[in-house]
Amino acid sequence: MKHITYICCLLLTGTMMFTSCKTDNQQQTNMETLQLTHEWDKTFPQSDKVEHAKVTFHNRYGITLAADLYKPLNSKGRLAAIAVSGPYGAVKEQVSGRYAQTLAERGFLTIAFDPSFYGESSGEPRYLTSPEISTDDFSAAVDYLLTRQDVDAERIGILGICGWGGFALNAAAVDTRIKATVTSTMYDMSRVLANGYFDVGAVESYFSQYFCRNMELYTPHSATENCLLYAYLLNDAYILAYVLRTAISLL
Repeated sequence: MKHITYICCLLLTGTMMFTSCKTDNQQQTNMETLQLTHEWDKTFPQSDKVEHAKVTFHNRYGITLAADLYKPLNSKGRLAAIAVSGPYGAVKEQVSGRYAQTLAERGFLTIAFDPSFYGESSGEPRYLTSPEISTDDFSAAVDYLLTRQDVDAERIGILGICGWGGFALNAAAVDTRIKATVTSTMYDMSRVLANGYFDVGAVESYFSQYFCRNMELYTPHSATENCLLYAYLLNDAYILAYVLRTAISLL
């Protein structure tokens, strides 16, 4: 009787494991099909120096992300690539798309993606804030870039704008494939908490005091493996293009 009970338990466990694996596989393969707008619907003019296309990919939570891809016109070979997202609550048709297109005009292949729960990307409930998932969105964007034949796998960076600057730093701290990280952030939240909202410390003083410390803090790998740069208060795509090109050139 004991042997029969033991065999039944084994069969039941095997059935449960098979069902679980089957469910997991279905979640991985049956990603949500997004309804994307393919005509130009941005808040900025379309550049005649850049190719534009819509792409999709998914993160490890099974959420399908929508992105605009920008590529220098008539470019050849493998390009340095940048994934861009933010500001908080915005969509890729706004700031992140403008930055991505400007970077593409300067030789990068870029994608501006809607984070999970926002814009054309999937995820329920809508407009949810999840630091863990938002951090993984950047790594998912890197996953996608690595599938492309026109991307140099050793020259991939990320750009986080506003609230997504923090998520970009989180991703860079754990994802060794990210070789350069720039944040375009209105203020240093840690300093504001310490010194108050109206603190008037000079940007130059901030860089001279904290840059090296931050490089060590947020770069668990060597600096050559993950060049991490800050661009606080640089809310201009042209300046960020220069900063990112400098970061990539250091590799």
